[in-house]
Amino acid sequence: MLETVVKAHDETRQGEAYAPHEESTSPFQKNFYIESYGCAMNFNDSEIVASILQGEGFGATRNVEEADLILLNTCSIREKAEQTVRKRLTEFRKLKKAKPGMLVGVLGCMAERLKDKLLVEEKLVDMVVGPDAYRTLPGLIEEANTGQKAVNVLLSREETYGDISPIRLDSNGVSGYVSIMRGCNNMCTFCVVPFTRGRERSRDAASIVAEARDLFERGFREVTLLGQNVDSYHWMPSDSVPGITEPVTFAQLLASVAEIDPLLRVRFSTSHPKDITDEVLFTMAKYENICNYIHLPLQSGSSRILQLMNRTYTREWYIKKVDRIREILPDCGLSTDIITGFCTETDADHADTLSLMQYAKYDLAYMYFYSERPGTLAARRYQDDIPETLKKQRLAEVVALHRQHTLDSMRKDVGKSFKVLIEGTSKRSSEHLYGRNDQNKVVIFPKGNLQKGQYVHVTVTDCTAGTLIAESATAL
Repeated sequence: MLETVVKAHDETRQGEAYAPHEESTSPFQKNFYIESYGCAMNFNDSEIVASILQGEGFGATRNVEEADLILLNTCSIREKAEQTVRKRLTEFRKLKKAKPGMLVGVLGCMAERLKDKLLVEEKLVDMVVGPDAYRTLPGLIEEANTGQKAVNVLLSREETYGDISPIRLDSNGVSGYVSIMRGCNNMCTFCVVPFTRGRERSRDAASIVAEARDLFERGFREVTLLGQNVDSYHWMPSDSVPGITEPVTFAQLLASVAEIDPLLRVRFSTSHPKDITDEVLFTMAKYENICNYIHLPLQSGSSRILQLMNRTYTREWYIKKVDRIREILPDCGLSTDIITGFCTETDADHADTLSLMQYAKYDLAYMYFYSERPGTLAARRYQDDIPETLKKQRLAEVVALHRQHTLDSMRKDVGKSFKVLIEGTSKRSSEHLYGRNDQNKVVIFPKGNLQKGQYVHVTVTDCTAGTLIAESATAL
């Protein structure tokens, strides 16, 4: 089914992907500088923004002092991220005084909530642009150049940017992100995403497969399919594609991307425990190039807290999902998100989280103490009543337990052999390369005559809590 859709889509996109922007007739011939914060979706959005700006004659620069336009792609998930952005905006204001024609803008998740403060009260920026308004950037830049404050934070039920070919910023040339959907419908009480990114909508499958194929043909050897909740991906072909009437599920999309070429590794993130299906798990088992790694956010091991978070599953249900994953994919790597100190969390609730961690033994975890975000359901419904010192104490216990689990997991891999995709030179030694295995674990090995983008065979001889170490690697 997808082959027909992809063919029709490719015929409408010829000449669009990675067009020679330097031939643009735009009057703008300036530099832009962009910083991204938060999740992989934000980094992918910055690549979309880069494509739009290059189409208008703007060239990217790594030197902020050379920039005519500075953009911060922001995150509102945690207070610390917002504090970092404010600090950077204050620094950019000093640069702007030395270069009066410079424009400073905020993109992304902070846009709607803080637009008045950033534009009017604190006068830190010239424009504020929401996640669904990036196509309007050229007009907003023109408006800001006249001295007006430019704003567009309108959310869309349709925008997916599926027809825009991202410019790969800071890419290693091996791994690339491909966004498959935008927004979220889950309404977890602690989360701002439904309010900052809008309702869930899936990008058309044809454009996703075409973008992944283009990456492979340009030398990339790994794609990560991105969405707030990839397992709820659901695309219905339009009437313009004759004979295609069935919706495309995430499992079908995953298979179509895997079938581009056996040398193209496929990863995805993030999965909501309530939505990941056996169909997805069996698809992963069927294709050798779909990596055996799942990010399955837990948030809390307490059913009572999960209910307050509106996670729509219980502790027992989550455990059964972990069991099912390991039944179908015995060697699957598993990672998670954990929040400590959510509203009303007791010692017993915290103990439930620790015991579920003990059961799942995650290979990787992103762990935070609860940070109330204005505008969320939790902020409106519940009192943030756990002292920060207790939140941090519980977080320290979670981190300590997880470190033991990761070390145990790494030690189990000593003596085993893996296929690894080389991603680059190790940060610690120019004589060593690094890559990841199927389970998303980083492996370090001697450089020899090997090159980035190659697949190699390694046998692990040692490890740390975060890295597997091999004494040699053989090209495949």
